[in-house]
Amino acid sequence: MRNKNAFNCVCDAVENILDQQEAVNDKCSTSCYSNLLNPVKSLGDTIPFILFNEKGSLFKAFGNVGGDCFETAFFRVENIKNCCATLRLLLPLDCHGHLAHDVCDVKKLVKTKNCVEVDLTCFCAIQCLSPRLVN
Repeated sequence: MRNKNAFNCVCDAVENILDQQEAVNDKCSTSCYSNLLNPVKSLGDTIPFILFNEKGSLFKAFGNVGGDCFETAFFRVENIKNCCATLRLLLPLDCHGHLAHDVCDVKKLVKTKNCVEVDLTCFCAIQCLSPRLVN
């Protein structure tokens, strides 16, 4: 069992992602970030990522349970406190606009209304993906 107060690189990475997403949404025209992030604004407000557990397996969550259920390994951070994060599920679509069942077939990610709460200390690796994937 890990010490929750110990350094956690996944937690730090997700906090950094949230900071960058919030900086893009900053409406203050005199912000020191406004000029630095202008190129990023055209990419949207989301840095998608995937998480891996200690065994190297992808973390996945389910959305729309009881309806048009889907499984995804793609997330957007919404909030973080004490290494516990609210992650928005991103719907993975293939080049035909259908649900992608394989990570390598994903051509587009769509934000959903589904979120999951996670303890980031339970993950060993994070891989950030291109913001261009998010619609």
